[in-house]
Amino acid sequence: MTRDLNTLSVLVTGGARGIGRAIAERLARHGTRVAIGDLDAELVRSVAAEISADPEVARAGGRVVGAELDVTERSSWDAFLAATADLGPVDVLVNNAGIMPLGPLLEEPEALTRKIVDVNLHGIVHGTKAVAPAMVARGHGHIINIASAVGRVPLPDGATYSASKFAAVGFSEALRGELAPSGVDVTVVLPNVVRTELGSGVPAARGVKAVTPEDVAAVVEGAIRKPRPELWVPRYAQVVAKGALVLPARVQHLLARAMRADSVLTAADQSARAAYEARVRSQH
Repeated sequence: MTRDLNTLSVLVTGGARGIGRAIAERLARHGTRVAIGDLDAELVRSVAAEISADPEVARAGGRVVGAELDVTERSSWDAFLAATADLGPVDVLVNNAGIMPLGPLLEEPEALTRKIVDVNLHGIVHGTKAVAPAMVARGHGHIINIASAVGRVPLPDGATYSASKFAAVGFSEALRGELAPSGVDVTVVLPNVVRTELGSGVPAARGVKAVTPEDVAAVVEGAIRKPRPELWVPRYAQVVAKGALVLPARVQHLLARAMRADSVLTAADQSARAAYEARVRSQH
């Protein structure tokens, strides 16, 4: 069955910037009621108002509301759900919030290590526990977790980030088995390098196209309309990544070097990433 977007209420975390904002904009233009949460309370309310004022959103009957949300705190989830309750029961939860500070693990401050795991893993766990019980009670719902291609293909200079995304993929797969009997779908989305502030200065691997937030939003829209277990952005990256895993380790290494995939994060332009790194590290 294909779902009609103009009948749904969707919650998007990390909704004030990048992928989250692109998802909110795209869905609202199809008449969806969207609640966006973000740690920056002022920005998220401003973005919600800006999207709602879009004439295309108004014509479609879409609506966007924004409220402060710290995905790492369960009490913040409860407050966020109360603040956005007038949109109706949550039909789709998009766990999108994530951070990606880069650098060698042995130089990574302990507080930053914890924060990466808290946002990228505990954030989706808290969100699921806050929203899924009502979905189970109603007998339908959909949870979409935005992971990363790095959740299948680990990269140097992003050890903790890779670990958190591997965990997000594993969590999604286990959760799918738990919730399927209750009529709740679970999708995990694995984008390649995305042209957002988070991905600033990070080059794409040779032969693999960097994608835009709008590319990811289009995949999320498709998943909502017709749920799928796992979706990659771009789609062909899944064939490359999973195909490589069946090769001998030495061949995998040679292929990664040929594609420059093993140096994607280590080759990141630190001057281009300076503003982002300063912002996410200042929160710790």
